[in-house]
Amino acid sequence: MRIVVLSDTHAPRFWKSCPPRVADRLRTADRILHAGDVCTAGVLDELAAYAPVSVVLGNNDGPEVAAWGAPETLELELAGVRVAMIHDAGPAAGRVRRMRRRFPAADLVVYGHSHIPMDVTEDGLRIFNPGSPTDKRRQPHGTLGVLELDAGRIVSAHILPVTG
Repeated sequence: MRIVVLSDTHAPRFWKSCPPRVADRLRTADRILHAGDVCTAGVLDELAAYAPVSVVLGNNDGPEVAAWGAPETLELELAGVRVAMIHDAGPAAGRVRRMRRRFPAADLVVYGHSHIPMDVTEDGLRIFNPGSPTDKRRQPHGTLGVLELDAGRIVSAHILPVTG
């Protein structure tokens, strides 16, 4: 199963429409995970035209995104991998331990908020932040994540540049 992971698209300020290099990745997705700060539900409609979308609320998301179906946190199983989602995983210090306590059954926690791409595995838990494809802040590129899952395993995880 190929999963495209997005976060912090911040429409319409930064996401006017789907950037072409993001769309290229979405065309091959079996599922899309959005870790919050969508800001407008129209982005979720746009993403859902590519593949089923799972999304959590970010601190900049309002009632429109919640009404689309975004909870504060989400736990789901994809290709046998237990995935948890949250927008803000808190400070870097102690993050993996904190996420393990918050989601004790998870194999993978997807989060956003910082706009800083991160892929760390510690104590049997992988935490994955795709960064932002549109609001790179101090990062050299806008980014997204691509996960390959199969038979209960994370086969591969990549953070890819998609915008300058």
